[in-house]
Amino acid sequence: MPEPEHLLQPRVTGNSEPPDRTENLFTPALDIYETPDGLVLEADLPGVSGDNLRVNVQGNVLEIYGKVRWPVPRDARAVYEEVRIGDFFRSFILPEEVDADAITAEFQNGVLRLVLPKLQRARARRIEIKVVQPDQPGS
Repeated sequence: MPEPEHLLQPRVTGNSEPPDRTENLFTPALDIYETPDGLVLEADLPGVSGDNLRVNVQGNVLEIYGKVRWPVPRDARAVYEEVRIGDFFRSFILPEEVDADAITAEFQNGVLRLVLPKLQRARARRIEIKVVQPDQPGS
């Protein structure tokens, strides 16, 4: 695998379209780590429901899009807010070692977890060494 800072390259432009509105568009915090089997991406997404979350892979591009909604009761008025309301969008170029067809996603307690497995050919494996004894003279 490439060096950690080059595992997933952020993608700024391309053919896919980010959300229509850009005034409240933001970038969610996320962590990426490498395991022997591939990469794991975890993004904190408070205020996002599973219905408002989308993950796409097209070719070597991974996209994460969602809408953050934090409802205030009708009879209440927000006095102070720290949770960002709006849309988020992240896009990455996948390294060629990732098996894009085998990526899985799980969303639990406001955390999106993507598992990006390595292609079988890219995984490290131990090769068994067969020790062959030389023929003994006189045998």
